[in-house]
Amino acid sequence: MAGSNFVDYVKIFCRSGKGGAGSTHFHREKYIPKGGPDGGDGGRGGHVILRGNKDYWTLIHLKYARHVFAGNGGNGGSSRSFGRDGEDKIIDVPCGTVAYDAETGEFLCDVTYDGQKVVLLKGGRGGLGNWHFRTSTNQTPRFAQPGEPMQERTVILELKVLADVGLVGFPNAGKSTLLSVVSAAKPEIANYPFTTLVPNLGIVQYREGKSFCMADIPGIIEGASEGKGLGLRFLRHIERNAILLFMVPADSDNITAEYGILLNELQKFNPELVDKQRILAITKCDMLDSELMAQMEKELPADVRHIFISSVAGTGIDALKDMLWEELNKEENRVTTFTHRNLDVKVQSDDEEFDSYIPDDDDDLDDDDGKRGGYMVEEIEWD
Repeated sequence: MAGSNFVDYVKIFCRSGKGGAGSTHFHREKYIPKGGPDGGDGGRGGHVILRGNKDYWTLIHLKYARHVFAGNGGNGGSSRSFGRDGEDKIIDVPCGTVAYDAETGEFLCDVTYDGQKVVLLKGGRGGLGNWHFRTSTNQTPRFAQPGEPMQERTVILELKVLADVGLVGFPNAGKSTLLSVVSAAKPEIANYPFTTLVPNLGIVQYREGKSFCMADIPGIIEGASEGKGLGLRFLRHIERNAILLFMVPADSDNITAEYGILLNELQKFNPELVDKQRILAITKCDMLDSELMAQMEKELPADVRHIFISSVAGTGIDALKDMLWEELNKEENRVTTFTHRNLDVKVQSDDEEFDSYIPDDDDDLDDDDGKRGGYMVEEIEWD
């Protein structure tokens, strides 16, 4: 992934279409001077719809197109003619995109598979024509319903990468090196902290043509859940992973303490993350002998499986793949549903400023009742 093209956070202003007004019309033709009411119904306003698209891997296409407007419904006509429906506005997003309300931070919906469609904002219903209001005591109704107003909402879209295994560790723990060894991914590798600035995905080939996806999450530091370093920005990508592979270098002063710090940051960010299956990998072990490894094992946490590996020398890589594949195929480790935490909109990064300018369009903004509708999230099935 090119760092300059990877966008996983964007704020957009959405507006659905308003419904068309019903018609107040009376049938008139030669020899039928009083044909009665025949005003047609107005068309519904267009929806704003999120659609999952497997061909997208970033939200960069929305970074510079942040105003999304659906079409308005047409007014009803004579002879009970219906107005046209407003044009739906479909927003293609990568699988794994989550939508939040930008004002409250409330979770709205998520898009997890290709072709999934979710109505983010529902268009206003069209008004009924005067033909619907004829009665025996009021045979010439001179009124019709106006269309329902459009709905407006500022929405935050976050991309949470879909991967089976997430690599969690401090900067320079060897995450990128491991990903480059077990997959065809080519992340940037250098001997300084925060070399990796965006998540990298790689497909790990296993035996008999089997494979699984691994994500290299940029380095987390102590205090990341409070906004320090890069961790807060990328901690959300860990929520989608089935297995968390904690990586701590063998030359660390205290392996157990570093593992505890990483686990604590995940718990502060989202308590549900600690319920995921965890594996501890001790990296950079090419200079350790078996006696020293046995001595280090006594000090490792007992509640997590561990393995000694060296990505450069290839030590323990096959055993690590076996361990990961075994855990991935356990039913209790499958990610089926996940409760997304609400956003704290006050701590969003300043570099994602949003221009809230709305074009001056009296036809669109001035409704009869002056209201601006709420929002609705509804998953729909399409033929």
